[in-house]
Amino acid sequence: MFGFGRKKKQATDWVDLKTQPVPEGHHLLEVNDLKMYFHTQDGVVKAVNGVSYTLDRGETLGVVGESGSGKSVTSLTIMGLIDMPPGKIEGGDVLYRGRSLVKMTEEEMEHIRGNDIAMIFQDPMTSLNPVYTIGRQLSEGMILHRGYSKQQALQRSIELLQMVGIPNAEQRVKDYPHEFSGGMRQRVMIAMALACDPDILIADEPTTALDVTIQAQIIELMQKMQEENGNAIIMITHDLGVVADIADKIMVMYAGQPVEFGTAEEIFYEPIHPYTWGLNRSIPDPVIDEKRPLTPIKGNPPSLVNAPAGCAFSPRCPYATDLCRTEQPPTYVTETGHYSRCHYAHDASFVSANAPETSRTKTMLDHAADAVAAAQEGGEA
Repeated sequence: MFGFGRKKKQATDWVDLKTQPVPEGHHLLEVNDLKMYFHTQDGVVKAVNGVSYTLDRGETLGVVGESGSGKSVTSLTIMGLIDMPPGKIEGGDVLYRGRSLVKMTEEEMEHIRGNDIAMIFQDPMTSLNPVYTIGRQLSEGMILHRGYSKQQALQRSIELLQMVGIPNAEQRVKDYPHEFSGGMRQRVMIAMALACDPDILIADEPTTALDVTIQAQIIELMQKMQEENGNAIIMITHDLGVVADIADKIMVMYAGQPVEFGTAEEIFYEPIHPYTWGLNRSIPDPVIDEKRPLTPIKGNPPSLVNAPAGCAFSPRCPYATDLCRTEQPPTYVTETGHYSRCHYAHDASFVSANAPETSRTKTMLDHAADAVAAAQEGGEA
């Protein structure tokens, strides 16, 4: 982003992958058992340790979890923005339209970033270059990827600012970042990411540090852009509530691993992992009349250098057993593809006894248990 002043080498034989069809049997984006480790003086930090998912055009994937769970590192790895060393891809692959991003050269990735896959970075306060105007920063990608002249790029920059709801765009395009509020800078970052109509938009905590009204406007704007352009979105957040209405599917991450994955409906109403239960219980309920304290997840995330021997969540899990503390949990997959890394995810009685009150699975099992009990009472009578 602070790349002004350096000339970028153009690859004359490069074909824009956005114009190519997705090969049969592939998805728009495929992340296959991706592992990104950092080799430090303290040891090997397993920041991303076996992440897998697929994404198609028009879909929205929500990636949720606490700070340090590997959400942002996964996306930065996809974008090829991790310094190596200290980072190193220890396994897995990332396929975009059937092409491996991991195997691409830096020159090839320069054609992908911003054009095919764009990212809204986490902190709009520091992601814009303070010494260049908003218009110049918006123009860079269009000049590089689309071959626009400076005048064409400036005109398109004005249109983008209008599109994201910034008033007096003809004047504001000449302003510097410090002349914009936090919410306005976030809108500029969204405009910059959408400048070249990317296939995939990665939004890393796009609503952090913004007030509730601006949060709603930002999310509404992203939904509108998706409806118009058909792009796929990866929404990274620590708040399940942010992705409740916009995600088609959700990946819950903890300690560098996905611990549960499913549709938004499954994650909210049929969760089968204790960590997801904890995240669900931490969301305020706007419907109830009485005041209730939120239920926090006790403890802190584990060190990614010295992870627990068994399930990474076991030190904080109120339901952990000796099995959880000593053995890595397998991946339990349902018929719909909803999966969980928990030793007891397949145990219906365990889920029924401990899932949140909002869990549909708990409700159905409770009703079934009541029906069985009623039938037994009727038979005895």
